[in-house]
Amino acid sequence: MKQKLRIIHRYFIMIGINLLDTKNFFLNFFWYLKCLSKFKNDKELFELDFWPIFGENKISAGSIKSHYFIQDLFVSQLIFENSPKNILDIGSRIDGFVAHVSTFREIDVLDIRPLEGKIKNINFKKHDLMNEISSLEKKYECVTCLHALEHFGLGRYGDPIDPKGHLKGIKNIHKILSKNGTCYLSFPLGRNRVEFNAHRVFSIKYIKPILESFFTIESFSYISDDGSLFENVNIENGKETNFNCNYGCSIFELKKRV
Repeated sequence: MKQKLRIIHRYFIMIGINLLDTKNFFLNFFWYLKCLSKFKNDKELFELDFWPIFGENKISAGSIKSHYFIQDLFVSQLIFENSPKNILDIGSRIDGFVAHVSTFREIDVLDIRPLEGKIKNINFKKHDLMNEISSLEKKYECVTCLHALEHFGLGRYGDPIDPKGHLKGIKNIHKILSKNGTCYLSFPLGRNRVEFNAHRVFSIKYIKPILESFFTIESFSYISDDGSLFENVNIENGKETNFNCNYGCSIFELKKRV
């Protein structure tokens, strides 16, 4: 039911109607007027303009249950502990994982989307990982790709349509890594499917043998549907059930096979 409601909400967003904002307006409009009536502005110091915000009086300080928040912290801590010689990130969040890593070291970043401006410790290059990458072959001791692989070839970010885009991405990550290089890879976990054109969701039974043809799985962790992190679990225990995830998040630590 929750998934169906999200889909309905998404379709309304596409035509410019935000059901959540509408709900917040009706639930909080009179609360806003009450607050406004109590606010005595010092007209000598401040002009009074209006910018109503509805609903934030009833939410938490922030979300620590999202895939991105948890994986970004988890993998950046692993990078800090292992301190690879050099690192290339592919498509992860600039304002999340990449920002975390850039606070303590340099990181090269590859993305099909442009990035405006220059940021200390972040060396950015616009490139589609599904394309030829001979200049990068065997160049990096560590490659990270967090919640990005599932988008390859779906056209969402202006990339060419390619049903096998995720396979090309995995193959090129293997090429980019130097001997015995490490890859940290994450993507949605659940029933194998494409939710076009948003993303793919990978089952363990499907993705595990593909990864093992290029890498050794050093460790497997996952984030459940409710946002709980389970570190270093036996991947075989979820081969049939995907650890009961419908839309969870797999986090792999992989070692390149020669």
